[in-house]
Amino acid sequence: MKYKNFPQEFRNKISQGLDQELKNHSRAIAAFDADGTLWDIDMGESFFKWQINNCDLSDLPADPWKHYRDWKASGDPRPAYLWLAQINSGISLAQVREWAEQAVQSLEPLPIFEDQKKLIEWLLQNKVEVFVVTASVKWAVEPGAKRLGLDFEHVLGVATETKNHLVTKSQDGLITYKEGKAEALLQKTKQKPFLACGNTTGDLALLQSASQIAMAVGAAPQGHELFATEEKLRQEAIKQGWMIHRF
Repeated sequence: MKYKNFPQEFRNKISQGLDQELKNHSRAIAAFDADGTLWDIDMGESFFKWQINNCDLSDLPADPWKHYRDWKASGDPRPAYLWLAQINSGISLAQVREWAEQAVQSLEPLPIFEDQKKLIEWLLQNKVEVFVVTASVKWAVEPGAKRLGLDFEHVLGVATETKNHLVTKSQDGLITYKEGKAEALLQKTKQKPFLACGNTTGDLALLQSASQIAMAVGAAPQGHELFATEEKLRQEAIKQGWMIHRF
């Protein structure tokens, strides 16, 4: 699918914002949401679907997809997001990461927004430290980030602790959803991002944390479950004078 390119003034504004940031700090940080922001797919939920079909996860309920979706829609989705990591309890982290890579391979070619890939390449070339901050399970998103030139340490997402290299059910760090995104990034970097980019109201706090540039993007068509929340973020971006783009 052909996605709409960023206008040229976007790169100019980002370059100017980076110059300004480096006047105030010795380094610069950029942060991107993952699903719907870097690629036109929900990689976290896609991994869960792949696991349902390909992995022998003994603790799953009879209809795991419905169980997750109902839980997610019940009010606070954070326990449901954490559960997608907890279902891997007792499995080696290496195995989970191997499964995540296999799941992404099954989706290729990934619908990555080409201009986001080019922007991240430009940021990395200009010594910007780039993070992906997602409400999805961290391990599910890592293979996508790798395809954008980012290592696993630069993916902040929902995770559980590991013990003796095995995944446990104990929450590891913040749930990276809404305010948790900005908080987890600041906890990791001790510095606000000069650029923050997201597509839904779940990314609002992350965009508000940007010191120079906030960018609201979107690609969901009308009728899609994300359309309303993308539109709500777009309206907030208009009020705030943020950069706006629909792929």
